[in-house]
Amino acid sequence: MNWQKLFQMQKNLDNHIESEHQLHDADLFNQKVLALLVEIGELANETRCFKFWSKKGPSPDRVILEEYVDGIHFILSLGIECGFDSAEMAPLRTEAESILSEQFLKVYENTLHFLKHCSLHGYRQLLENYLQLAGLLGFSGEQIERAYFEKNEVNYERQRQGY
Repeated sequence: MNWQKLFQMQKNLDNHIESEHQLHDADLFNQKVLALLVEIGELANETRCFKFWSKKGPSPDRVILEEYVDGIHFILSLGIECGFDSAEMAPLRTEAESILSEQFLKVYENTLHFLKHCSLHGYRQLLENYLQLAGLLGFSGEQIERAYFEKNEVNYERQRQGY
């Protein structure tokens, strides 16, 4: 994945949103962390991996991928906020050694740890565990990137429409 391109696209979107909503001086870190936690929950809900009481299967892959990419938007935005967008993103391990529901819990744990300790190491751990989640869901880096580009356009359109 081309991390520099993704960071730049996210930075442009963040700047657009901050300008449109007069948020240039606002500290949005906690709100972005909360938004990420909500998106992770929405993703888990679409996979239905924790719904042991239900016989209904997961949502279609395209729906799950779109929810997954919503999380990527906020992870990138948090990296920008902490100044990690210029850090070298060495290859991250994408193979997970856990089941899907356990991986979701790891991502929640990483997110909350990052909230308390905004470090590059914590950020890389969050990103790596989120990418491992993609691996468990069967998504490739190319699919994630393409879906990110598409969702980025949707986000701009939503801003134009006063979303």
